[in-house]
Amino acid sequence: MLSKNQLGFFYMFISVCAFSLMDVIVKWSEDYPVGQVLFFRGFCGIIPILFLIPKDRYLDFYKTTRPFLHFKRCLAGLIALVSIFIALRNLPLATVVSITFAAPIFTTIFSIFLLNEKVGLYRWLAVLVGFVGIIIISEPGFSSLNLYYIYPIIFCLGLSYVAIAIRKLSSTEPVWLISFFFSFSIMLLSFLSFYQNWILPSLIDLFLLSLIGILGGLANLWLSQSYKLSEVSLVTPLKYLALVFAIIFGYFIWDELPTFKTLLGAGLVILSSFIIFRRELVLKKRLSVSRHE
Repeated sequence: MLSKNQLGFFYMFISVCAFSLMDVIVKWSEDYPVGQVLFFRGFCGIIPILFLIPKDRYLDFYKTTRPFLHFKRCLAGLIALVSIFIALRNLPLATVVSITFAAPIFTTIFSIFLLNEKVGLYRWLAVLVGFVGIIIISEPGFSSLNLYYIYPIIFCLGLSYVAIAIRKLSSTEPVWLISFFFSFSIMLLSFLSFYQNWILPSLIDLFLLSLIGILGGLANLWLSQSYKLSEVSLVTPLKYLALVFAIIFGYFIWDELPTFKTLLGAGLVILSSFIIFRRELVLKKRLSVSRHE
């Protein structure tokens, strides 16, 4: 029988694997309009959530006392999701994943203004180190005016507000309701893109596109379960396996090899987020930044 920490470790590992595989499929789906891919992310992402709704809430599961906060969370999440989809299609996989590790940096900044938190010297230094890492990773984009490097940063900004909003929502709202509203909002947004001439997918493509939603939905639920079962300090470092997976997939599928600058910048960003994470533990906070939550 596995201990709670071992189960949490396992859930974090399969969550990282699911997110990594989802990123690969999103990058592969470049022949399909972004709106069509969003539809599959939203519609199929609802499927795992339906199994979590309590039987006594089947008729009124959608009711909430905090609709405006849900709206703001969904809006920030949609901005982040569209940005990461565009980035994955136009930049090397390892580059995108490296920059997304900077989300805790922006969360730290937002927490000052939205949660009135005090940030000490250690976390300010971590923020500075993180920004240096982002600049090093994005330098090729700045020099060649490649605007696609902006999208992973927009993703981090959106995801950082999402982390703040979920922290507030979690005090009264169940995880499955927060996830349901987000997936449903993705599906609604996708309907605005019919003009993009959606493509009728083959059976294989239909399966892969559906996996985007199912993997995204499951990955977020597994991530939440990991934090619930185990010590945060034990499982959080596993999130950085995503960079290893991105390098492997990027090389073998798209012949992408990360540059020294990308690896150096990624190292600084990971160091920055790790310092912030350690300070959160010292201050006895459990702030987690989920990929698409």
